Amino acid sequence: MRKRYIYRHLQNVLKDKRFAKGVIAVTGARQTGKSTLLENLVPNIPNLTLDDLRLRFLAKKDPALFIADNKAPIFIDEVQRAPEILSYIKIEVDKAKEKNMYYLTGSQKFNMMKDMAESLAGRVSIFELLGLSMRELQNDKFKEPFLPTSSYKARRRETATPICDIWDLIHKGSMPQMYTEELDWKKFYADYMNTYLERDVSQLAQVGDSLKFIKFMEVLAARISNMLNLNDVCRDVGISHPTAEHWLSILQSSNIIYLLRPYYNNRTNRAIKTPKLYFLDTGLAAYLTHWDTKDVLKSGAKKGDFLENFVICEILKSYYNAGLEPNNLYYYRDKNQREIDLIIEIGGVLYPTEIKSKSNPTKQDIPAFEFLSAIAKVDQGAVICLCDKPFAIYSGVYALPIWYI
Repeated sequence: MRKRYIYRHLQNVLKDKRFAKGVIAVTGARQTGKSTLLENLVPNIPNLTLDDLRLRFLAKKDPALFIADNKAPIFIDEVQRAPEILSYIKIEVDKAKEKNMYYLTGSQKFNMMKDMAESLAGRVSIFELLGLSMRELQNDKFKEPFLPTSSYKARRRETATPICDIWDLIHKGSMPQMYTEELDWKKFYADYMNTYLERDVSQLAQVGDSLKFIKFMEVLAARISNMLNLNDVCRDVGISHPTAEHWLSILQSSNIIYLLRPYYNNRTNRAIKTPKLYFLDTGLAAYLTHWDTKDVLKSGAKKGDFLENFVICEILKSYYNAGLEPNNLYYYRDKNQREIDLIIEIGGVLYPTEIKSKSNPTKQDIPAFEFLSAIAKVDQGAVICLCDKPFAIYSGVYALPIWYI
């Protein structure tokens, strides 16, 4: 039986007149709920999808006629399949000088944003939608992006609700359809992979060997929450370094993976400058690495990596769902093995966050926090863990339950 629509926090942002322009665009991976979001935001306007071969043929062959025949306001899904229409959308927006004329979605972030930057500069507001967040699943109205401070903690406490089974969420993943329908987990992700390869990957590039591309994804999934070593990946998959870089860009462009940048400054001469790898859906990562049940995942060797991946994704969602681009997120590691899982930088001040799969972290678990103070201006920090309520570790550093994100 189909469940109710799960309200998406990004909908609040899309309603905000401060972001209103002639075009509203939402990017995100396939199946994250972009179309459903806009159907609920603007339910009474025409809805076209360029996955429809007939519509796509017309849009590409005669984009002027396509736009003339489909008057604004209108919602066009998978617009990256016919970027030719964007120039004609620009003409209509400039002519009418109205807000919210075109609502567009696409599952290929970089290509879509590039095309829009060229054709719709100054006329489009672009937002990213990831999978369902813990807040959305719990119908929690809290809207602030995560920040490990005591003031955030105090405000978050007012609505934060404990998660009954965090490993069920991690294993199931964040695709809305997994929560609005009764689906077989393994079949859902098998179908997801087939659709992804047939539509997104085939459009972005000819990968040549689809079986090796799947192997590439599996090898990356086995390395979540770790620094990306493409040389090792190339060896394990049996591909060249240029091929690996190309395939990695495909996964980034289609919102499958996220690379967290390293933090360094002119005082961190021993800092490592390699990004860390995360999958934007932990369910897909579990499927690719054959962790077929939550119990096997919970007790497996990758438990800590999956927990860290989940937390990073939830923090990313807290920013994207507030209409913010999370360009201020980093991690730190140096050649002395000092590491901090996440650093949030605001106005030149750093807020460190560590992620632990334990319930009672101590000061000994975060030795790099004090070192960070020696190389940069640092404010409060936190350890996100499996504790059931917040507690102070030492001055300015708290342990926070995962559901405080």
